[in-house]
Amino acid sequence: MKCSIFWKTPAPTCFGRSEAIRFVNPDYPALLDELELGSPVRIQPLGGGCIAQAAVATFGDGSKVFVKRAAGAADMFPREADGLDALASCGAIRIPRVLAVNAEALVLEFIRQAPRRPDFSETFGRQFARLHSLRGKACGFMHDNFIGSTPQPNAPLCGDWAKAEDNEGTDWPGFFIKRRLRYQVDLAVRKGHGAELSGLLDVAEGPISRLLSEGVESPSLLHGDLWSGNYMVDDLGMPCLIDPAVYYGHREADLAMTRLFGGFEPAFYDAYMEALPLAHGHEERLPVYQLYHLLNHLNLFGRSYLAQCVNILKASARM
Repeated sequence: MKCSIFWKTPAPTCFGRSEAIRFVNPDYPALLDELELGSPVRIQPLGGGCIAQAAVATFGDGSKVFVKRAAGAADMFPREADGLDALASCGAIRIPRVLAVNAEALVLEFIRQAPRRPDFSETFGRQFARLHSLRGKACGFMHDNFIGSTPQPNAPLCGDWAKAEDNEGTDWPGFFIKRRLRYQVDLAVRKGHGAELSGLLDVAEGPISRLLSEGVESPSLLHGDLWSGNYMVDDLGMPCLIDPAVYYGHREADLAMTRLFGGFEPAFYDAYMEALPLAHGHEERLPVYQLYHLLNHLNLFGRSYLAQCVNILKASARM
């Protein structure tokens, strides 16, 4: 979701167009001037949630861009731009082009939406499998980023992405426990959601590590936060990914998020499995991967997610 931001189109003044907009509305993102399209003639806010503010800017020649803004960490948008570029580099699935970015705003290609093609879900599944076919040398990423507004640590277990060596994913269980589950649990405790989580993870860490070790494979490039709100249907009726939390890791973790809040259509999973089958035991690992996102929702949105987190940790400890 994205919070609303209300833009005003100023009355004519002695100022130039850009100066007039900023005079009337000091929140006008100066980054738009870098596009060299002139001043926007209209900026239309889009409704949404509490992570980012969104609007569509229209210019005199009729061209449009999508603009995101947020009052958060200074590197949030540059990190999102890096993630979009990483996803786009493999050419597997459409990604909005990054047009400009700084600490205050992110400007993306505006993509008109159209009805889904009849084979949308099958195409989406095959393309997502193609994305996961891009493998990395280790689990993690070249820098930390964000999942929603929560920091997401991505340093490989060796501590330095540049020094990481190919390990065929053998570092995955330790990476997921330390960089994903432990980080979120520690954050939840600091937010006052109960020290019980920390103790439960202490007990469950061994069984979780053994469970994840059964499905080890070379780390794939992951979207990191794929649910129904983080993709769109483009002007050709095809899939387009947005709002990533990119890193290299086990592709089962990416698919687990797609099944957390209602799931995708069966055709998506059938096409994915045909193109890139999952290892035996993936259903047993599913709740552990979903736990990361539930912990993040606990930290972002509150205690309504606590019981699910506790139940998964208790079940994991008994494995």
